Amino acid sequence: MSMMIRRGAALILAGALAACGDDDEGFNPTMDDVAGSYTATTFTLTSGSTNLDLLAVGATVTATLDADGTTSGRLFVPDIGSGEIDEDLAGTWTLSGTTVTFTPSTSTLLSDVDFAAGPNILTGEGTYLGAELLLVMTKDE
Repeated sequence: MSMMIRRGAALILAGALAACGDDDEGFNPTMDDVAGSYTATTFTLTSGSTNLDLLAVGATVTATLDADGTTSGRLFVPDIGSGEIDEDLAGTWTLSGTTVTFTPSTSTLLSDVDFAAGPNILTGEGTYLGAELLLVMTKDE
């Protein structure tokens, strides 16, 4: 009998885990869903086989997206050979489907990066100085 209970519990757990993997499938965000404060949890530059973890060298990104389409925040990258980057992220943002686009008041590193919105996460990929940029920002709770 305990073998049947364990097998049943394992099947329930497997089903629950499989369902969790599809959380962002069918995600149809609104401005209100996406609005909030975000902090970078992944920020990397990859060139060939070299992968640089910008967070590990002191980079930070914080962004607040207000439901009215305005933004605030800061992007900072210490000098890693091409000069320090310290950018004000004040400006606006738009949502088209699941794509979030930042339009800062001044040109920033994020100006050319579109972000995919998922539940409580924004994922952006682009190119910076010939390297592939990956920036993942997680909504603060």
